[in-house]
Amino acid sequence: MPRAEQVTDVCTDHGEGPVWDSGAARLRWVDLLRGDVLGWAPGESAVSRQRVSTVAAAVRPRVGGGLVVAVERGFALTDPDTAEVTTLEPLWDDESVRMNDGGCDRQGRFYCGSMAYDETPGRGSLYRLDPDGTTHTVLTGVTVSNGIAWNADGDTVYYIDSPTRRVDAFDVDPGTGRFSARRTVVHVAAEHGVPDGLALDVDGGLWVALWGGGAVHRYTPEGVLDEVIDVGPSQVTACAFGGPDLTDLYITTSRQGIAQDAQPTAGALFHCRPGIAGLPTAAFAG
Repeated sequence: MPRAEQVTDVCTDHGEGPVWDSGAARLRWVDLLRGDVLGWAPGESAVSRQRVSTVAAAVRPRVGGGLVVAVERGFALTDPDTAEVTTLEPLWDDESVRMNDGGCDRQGRFYCGSMAYDETPGRGSLYRLDPDGTTHTVLTGVTVSNGIAWNADGDTVYYIDSPTRRVDAFDVDPGTGRFSARRTVVHVAAEHGVPDGLALDVDGGLWVALWGGGAVHRYTPEGVLDEVIDVGPSQVTACAFGGPDLTDLYITTSRQGIAQDAQPTAGALFHCRPGIAGLPTAAFAG
């Protein structure tokens, strides 16, 4: 079984949502419940950190520079160079619900889903922030909205609502961003953990981070498990392809709920080279 290697010190309590920022040649990710966006480049020893809000759930680079961030109850725009943060109008006022994970489609629209802090079933939704600043509800009745990734053509999206233990696919209307024809591609057995974050490779393979499973699994487009990357810490949260040729797989981990003297590398960033390139990550067009 291939094993990922630790590449940073423990730098997060709940690391999530890695993305390769090709314009800056840096990896970005979040320390979710501390509200921080982190940055790191291969070869660096230090991890940069910018506080954005009380929650920083997901981050993506913007086409024109800077970042878009999902915060506790909506979205924000930020510039890592100046530390300026512009928070958009909240999407809801219920303080028991927060944003969780997200990503951009091929048209540069930013999607992020929510969840109740206590994980009450069905209280989350999936939202879309369009480049013009308008927001739309895409899905309702979600419990823990997690990984989301689009194929190369942008006409299929893969999505995880973690308690279902599934990776589902939808057809996507590229013009409107609407989802349809939901079907299950992967079902993760209970002994493997709970599916969390998600990335796609150039062959259509699905790389799924497994919370409680200590690993990342690759599934074929037909849903067959064909590779396992052992990470070490049990709470593996997400993964993303990066580097100049997108052949590096970066993996985030969490210390949430882990005893202080247990799993000493939990909360660090990990890395492996799985022998295949990932799909480029789209930037937010707003």
